[in-house]
Amino acid sequence: MRRVEFHRYGPPEVLSLADVPAPRPRRGQVRVAVHAAGCNPKDVMVRKGRFKAFVGPRWPKTLGHDVAGVVDAVGPGVQGLAVGQPVFGMIQAWRAGGYAEQAVLPADQVAPLPPGLSFTDAAAVPLAALTALQALRDLIGLRPGDRVGLHGASGGVGVFAVQLAKALGAHVTATSSAANHDLLRALGADVTLDYRAADLFDHGPFDGVFDIFGNRRFGDACRALRRRGVYVNTVPEPRIIGQHLRTRFAGGQTARLVVVKSRGADLRHLAALVAAGQLRAVVDAVLPLDKAAEAHRRLETKRTRGKLVLQVR
Repeated sequence: MRRVEFHRYGPPEVLSLADVPAPRPRRGQVRVAVHAAGCNPKDVMVRKGRFKAFVGPRWPKTLGHDVAGVVDAVGPGVQGLAVGQPVFGMIQAWRAGGYAEQAVLPADQVAPLPPGLSFTDAAAVPLAALTALQALRDLIGLRPGDRVGLHGASGGVGVFAVQLAKALGAHVTATSSAANHDLLRALGADVTLDYRAADLFDHGPFDGVFDIFGNRRFGDACRALRRRGVYVNTVPEPRIIGQHLRTRFAGGQTARLVVVKSRGADLRHLAALVAAGQLRAVVDAVLPLDKAAEAHRRLETKRTRGKLVLQVR
């Protein structure tokens, strides 16, 4: 099978296409014949060496957490999934492997594809939508009538955050460049702000702030948060982790770090929202598997609307 791999950390040009044996599913795993794979900023950070301690010393390394395709093999003990079934899912492991023609992952990290959802759109969903769902529902604890501020709402996670916040019944204030305001309003944002001209923190009070870009500070957000408001960041840097630990049990305003988890139940919940018309993918561009380096160059501009997807088959 073909897969994208790299033999040293570095720029997008370190990515190359290789022919390797197809992986075999073990107990509790399924193998997916991948039709499309989503690209995420996390992939860029892994390629640059930001998470060396997590990905381990073995080379070559692979990328890709989001996959959509058809189950083509099941390991012992798998129930509820069968060969030939269309699925989508997120590979939780740091070694990933979604940028490939076949990928193996635990059966509880995939879900049946919703009717009418293309493989391309499905590949855009898992990591980004799970991140948004777990930040808004689990960390902020959004309830109907709450007010939430979303910083950086037009990227891969942001477009899902807008829709999921509305599905949870919240009032949404979202920042992006002015060129993306029509998109955000179409997705359900109540207020849109140009981040170049307005400060989100001047438009509170908020029950929660989701700093999707990860470039703001909890100390600055406090003036925009209610007394027990929650600030959520996506970037696992020491400063953010320290704030998370210091405030988690303080009883007032808190800073939290969202660490996305691949959960079959959450994937099925997202699939139900897609089927109900409450959630849709926004795909900026679709590139062939052998253009993974170009996809990374586009990701690094931080100017994509929604997700970039690699077409594998």
